[in-house]
Amino acid sequence: MSFILYHTLGCHLCELAEQEIEKVRESGMEISYELVDIADNDDLMAQYGVEIPVLFSTTDKTSLKWPFSAHDIGKWL
Repeated sequence: MSFILYHTLGCHLCELAEQEIEKVRESGMEISYELVDIADNDDLMAQYGVEIPVLFSTTDKTSLKWPFSAHDIGKWL
């Protein structure tokens, strides 16, 4: 499974979101994710500026918005 974590540098909540994703990976689920900084793209900034972190599934084009836990990610998958 492949995901994008929309984030920006210096975002404490984004760091927490990464920790939750890592917990899911440590539990044995094989997921990969790419970090995409929304500050580098005006369209992404407009779409996600007040919602980051957002975990986006590249498979089914759905998203999970913060706050979420490792448990929430597992249920979403």
